Amino acid sequence: VALKTGISPKKIVYASVGKTEDEIAKALEAGILFFNVESESELRTISRIASRLNITTQVAIRINPDIEPRTHDYITTGKLTNKFGLSLEAAFNIFQERNSFPNCLINGVHMHIGSQIIESGPFIGAIKRVVGFVQKLRERGLDLEYLNIGGGLGIIYSNEQPQTALLFARNIAHLLRKSSLKIILEPGRFIVGNAGILVTKVIYVKQTKPKTFVVVDAGMNDLIRPALYDAYHEIVAVKKHESRTNLKVDVVGPICESADFFAKGRKMQKAQEGDLLAIMGAGAYGFSMSSNYNCRLRPAEVLVKGNKFYLIRERENFTDLIKGEHIPKL
Repeated sequence: VALKTGISPKKIVYASVGKTEDEIAKALEAGILFFNVESESELRTISRIASRLNITTQVAIRINPDIEPRTHDYITTGKLTNKFGLSLEAAFNIFQERNSFPNCLINGVHMHIGSQIIESGPFIGAIKRVVGFVQKLRERGLDLEYLNIGGGLGIIYSNEQPQTALLFARNIAHLLRKSSLKIILEPGRFIVGNAGILVTKVIYVKQTKPKTFVVVDAGMNDLIRPALYDAYHEIVAVKKHESRTNLKVDVVGPICESADFFAKGRKMQKAQEGDLLAIMGAGAYGFSMSSNYNCRLRPAEVLVKGNKFYLIRERENFTDLIKGEHIPKL
């Protein structure tokens, strides 16, 4: 996708715990900047494919610094109990044996400790360990070029007070200077998270003895974060009605799962059938994690700039849903 948009392959790094041989070959042929390597097995596979294609590629070893990032368990990636990266000891052994991978120029290290981290402490601890590791390599005559510090910077979903980019820079810049390496950063959610909303329509307002349910036409297939992480997303009326009172409600979708909700026990302006609601902070891990679960069609995506809007992804239709399906003649 990045290549289709015209981005130079030399601005692309490729990270994944389970890169397939076909994906590795395509990345090599495209001439990406480097691979973030997660295991010795993966490194051997990249080296073998690069040799077959007569290509020399750059590689950064992903280090797992074993740091507690104080975020949701499902988006914690920098502890030794997680599937990501290599221990400092295992990474050091690879650097000592880097001549065993002739088509891989191992000239970088990578870390990524988790996502939606709102304080600088875990980053500082992890970067200290990685920079110390870089210095240890340098003392043994192993010079590197790149330090990829990953991402994970948190945004405001509710009442969080995440660090600003400026504060983050002030807290880590002195550590990065010690490395004397080119720094790469992956601030995905920090850029796009609060640039997107999910607009949904109220279908029904259902009153039961213990609860009021606001049933909307979006579901967990459109935005899975509340179901998956019990994540909080602010929900506001697209059109405010000052005359309406506030009410404690559950905002739920139409899917036959009790996990299909956007808010529980949320105090918000009383909604009526036909109202439009905006579910905020849906720009990251919204559409990218959406699905056709329960045979539901994914919505359109619209870009708004100033007082203009542009359709950037068409709404799916039922033909899209069954495209590629075949009924065998038994």
